[in-house]
Amino acid sequence: MTDQELMKIAVDVRKGIIDGVHAAKAGHPGGSLSAADIYTYLYFEEMNIDPKDPKDPKRDRFVLSKGHTAPGLYSVLANRGYFPVEDLLTLRHTGSHLQGHPCMQHTPGVDMSSGSLGQGISAAVGMALSAKLFGDDYRVYTLLGDGEIEEGQVWEASMFAGHRKLDNLVVIVDNNGLQIDGKIDDVCSPNPIDKKFEAFNFHVINIDGNDFGELRKAFEEARNTKGMPTAIIAHTLKGKGVSFMEGQVGWHGKAPNDEEYAIAVEDLRKAGEALCQ
Repeated sequence: MTDQELMKIAVDVRKGIIDGVHAAKAGHPGGSLSAADIYTYLYFEEMNIDPKDPKDPKRDRFVLSKGHTAPGLYSVLANRGYFPVEDLLTLRHTGSHLQGHPCMQHTPGVDMSSGSLGQGISAAVGMALSAKLFGDDYRVYTLLGDGEIEEGQVWEASMFAGHRKLDNLVVIVDNNGLQIDGKIDDVCSPNPIDKKFEAFNFHVINIDGNDFGELRKAFEEARNTKGMPTAIIAHTLKGKGVSFMEGQVGWHGKAPNDEEYAIAVEDLRKAGEALCQ
């Protein structure tokens, strides 16, 4: 796909995020929106997947380590054809397969249940190691938050991945600079993020995570990197695509009301129209 085509899909993914969180009257829009371009590139361009066969043993795996941004994962899965887009309106409802955090038992396309911060990367490392041990060709991708990497388990998993030279593993950090309690620099700074991953024997790439050209180059570079895992530090804008949410920590974990929802939908409508001109 061209970058232009991916940008159009990303608008639809963002629309699904806003629709779902608004319908649920709860959820985490900020970090879902910042990572929407990453989700889109992974599921529409990068990963070897088939929505008609979500359990294909040869498929690439994705683990959402920052599980609270499930609205973004659900939206890209729906837009990719794993389940109807209409299901997004059931987010967090009783009986829905789309709960507040991903559940691999109930949602097609979810490779790992997650939500307890810091643990997803360990599961991804285990998947990557399994592929090496059994001679499988699949690749493993995991998305972490920059607040999440304040968790010590992240670095234990990274130490192991680097030591075992898991070059089939790509760790992506959604570096939007904000977490639930404020700026990451004020809460418990994990910076410099890139130097930390380098110290654990990762190949590190810094990019604008909201730019499809840079995402394309980074994932191609990761595929060509042998003998060590890759960490992509994706510098993004929290709330990206919705004017009043952009860069605002208050939108980490709350839903828009009806008036705010209307503004958000209009923002995304205009963005979609601009891409069609």
